[in-house]
Amino acid sequence: MADPSAAAGLRIGGLEPVSFCDWPEQIVATVFLQGCPWRCPYCHNPDLLPAGREARLSWDDVLGFLERRRGLLDGVVFSGGEPTAQAGLEAAIGDVRQRGFRVGLHTAGPYPDRLKRLLPLIDWVGLDIKAPFDDYETITQVPRSGEKARRSLMALLESGVDYSLRTTVHPELLDSAAIARISGELAGLAADATHSQPYRDVGVDQSAMAAALAAMRPGR
Repeated sequence: MADPSAAAGLRIGGLEPVSFCDWPEQIVATVFLQGCPWRCPYCHNPDLLPAGREARLSWDDVLGFLERRRGLLDGVVFSGGEPTAQAGLEAAIGDVRQRGFRVGLHTAGPYPDRLKRLLPLIDWVGLDIKAPFDDYETITQVPRSGEKARRSLMALLESGVDYSLRTTVHPELLDSAAIARISGELAGLAADATHSQPYRDVGVDQSAMAAALAAMRPGR
């Protein structure tokens, strides 16, 4: 059981007071948590990647906001960054549920064991599928990340928790053959199809994107 005081140490990178797009058919507030172990070049929140950046608001601030929104919001989504990177997430989820809100989670699945422990407390998960599992490193820049993502997906499927899968598509990082492989791998696991979302350069670290594209074009 999580230490209730652990949520006080959350490093919060931002709060979206009202969102209609972070959880399908739900009106939610979205809490953005700091830190992510992966370095996907198309990340549109690169300021949330460093784990040690000072919090922009406290968990007490968030709870005070939620108290004023009871009956107006369907739930709270924890996003990032990678929210499962923070030890205080479980306690924060407990705080939210005690106040009568449903809980959603955006994750890429880098910590499958942590995700498995959290799933009984969560109502919906938006899981990013980055690439065919054997090719994850080309996107995340981290070895064996595909193995962790696959384990997270399996834990999600076994849990019975409602979910959506989504894949960001940059044509030079993820071609049609790779997209077909993703579809085949998901079908083989009896998972729902992933929703493709086109790459957008809003907020992207362009130097990181240029480096990733250069790595995909050896010899040029």
